[in-house]
Amino acid sequence: MDFRKTEEQELLLESLRTVFERGNFEDYFKECDETHQFPDKAVEALVEAGFSTLGIPEEFGGTSVDILTQVMVAEEAHAQGYPSLCWINYSTEVDDILTFGNEEQREKVLAYALEGRKPFTLGFTEPQAGSDSAAMSTTATKRDGKVYINGHKTFNTSADRAPFMLCVCRSGVNENPYKDFSMYLFPMDSPGVTIEKLDKIGNHMCGTYEVYLDDVECEESDLVGEECKGFYQLMKNFEVERLTLCAANVGMARCAYDEAARYAAQRMQFGKTIGSFQLVQEKIVDMRIKIENMQNMLYKAAWKKDHGESIMVDSSLVKRYTSRAAFEVIDEALQIMGGIGYTNDCRIARLWRDQRVYRIMAGTDEIMVHTAGRALVKEAR
Repeated sequence: MDFRKTEEQELLLESLRTVFERGNFEDYFKECDETHQFPDKAVEALVEAGFSTLGIPEEFGGTSVDILTQVMVAEEAHAQGYPSLCWINYSTEVDDILTFGNEEQREKVLAYALEGRKPFTLGFTEPQAGSDSAAMSTTATKRDGKVYINGHKTFNTSADRAPFMLCVCRSGVNENPYKDFSMYLFPMDSPGVTIEKLDKIGNHMCGTYEVYLDDVECEESDLVGEECKGFYQLMKNFEVERLTLCAANVGMARCAYDEAARYAAQRMQFGKTIGSFQLVQEKIVDMRIKIENMQNMLYKAAWKKDHGESIMVDSSLVKRYTSRAAFEVIDEALQIMGGIGYTNDCRIARLWRDQRVYRIMAGTDEIMVHTAGRALVKEAR
């Protein structure tokens, strides 16, 4: 496979860099991080430049591009310092709703995605059901021609901003929980929905919430996909979501690497630049190797997805590797920066705080070993 960028991809990436150069957003991102505000100004600039339309079919007003191109654009945005969990191209939500949603759901969700607005927060994790999804207890009960949802979801990204929740519930039809989950899409301003913000160590520009659901009334037509097939639909969701997260991992690692390498070439100690010392050179070399490896794994997985090949194993492998390797790169970048790297005047400090969650969200490191490991052992047989 050939990962040389096409002319279209090069133009997109150059256009993206131009938006960042004109916007000069770094001071703005620092301010938003300090005040825990969503970076609306940067979002507006990117939406105006058309980046929110990527991956949305033309019949819905979007720009059809493949997953690999979307991954490259997301990576480049984060390499320019764009904050994690705030990217405007919601490929996971778009893929979900195009695959499983009905016509009305597609129109509603894609209209928000075109505006660069997160269409829905995924109601999946619960206080007692993280990696153990079978322990999920939120219920969808049918009565009098309606569906009533009751439960407690947690770690809901942008629950304050997303107009909808895609909620995974127990239908009460099958004893096997994996064959009992269904998905419902409902407005976040529905009666019975209450949210409570969590206080996190990082990703301050994007809120994360507890969501309490008390007899939230839905129509039966609010079902997304097939009843009792929600778990299997969710697994497809994770494949694309993990590629998106991995693009952020690679981009954040590149951002930290670039800043640290520039600093090493300029910072004088003992009458020399610190980049002339072999221990610092070793760090820079190993960081660059990890970035190359991350990119290669990510691009290969995206390429396979675009060509209709299964990435069930690949998405787990690349998620585990990039989440760990990106943090290692950022951590070494902070070390090269020394004391200034540990202050909030240096954006590597923000990257260091923000990226750490990627080893937890969308499947922990340990779950990635479980999902990929059992498949690889089965393959070896």
